[in-house]
Amino acid sequence: MAKSKSKGKGFSLGGGGGLSIPGGAKGGLAGQLQAMQQQMLETQAALGEKTVEITSGGGVVTVVMTGHYKLESITIDPEVVDPEDVEMLQDLIVAAINEAVEAAQNLATDEISAFTGGLNIPGLF
Repeated sequence: MAKSKSKGKGFSLGGGGGLSIPGGAKGGLAGQLQAMQQQMLETQAALGEKTVEITSGGGVVTVVMTGHYKLESITIDPEVVDPEDVEMLQDLIVAAINEAVEAAQNLATDEISAFTGGLNIPGLF
């Protein structure tokens, strides 16, 4: 039986049938994946410190939310408080919160994709 040599780089099945990864188990791909995982954890933790601020109704309602989707504050201009039109105020609050959630999601996507190179990794968010 003749032996053949494979030239080039990449994955190869060693004599024992196992998978051989270039760079060894501690370096190369495994090390890069571990570093990426650590960076992702740090980025996700940092998102809790970042905030988005959204206004609705021309600035009469302001909502501040963290990158972890925690509502930090709601500020309402007293001039918009009309006891006879509570529905309008409720609508402005809902609109501001919904927009803040979307902005926080975009912030998280931007932060994470900064080191994933835009890869869409299922279950990441």
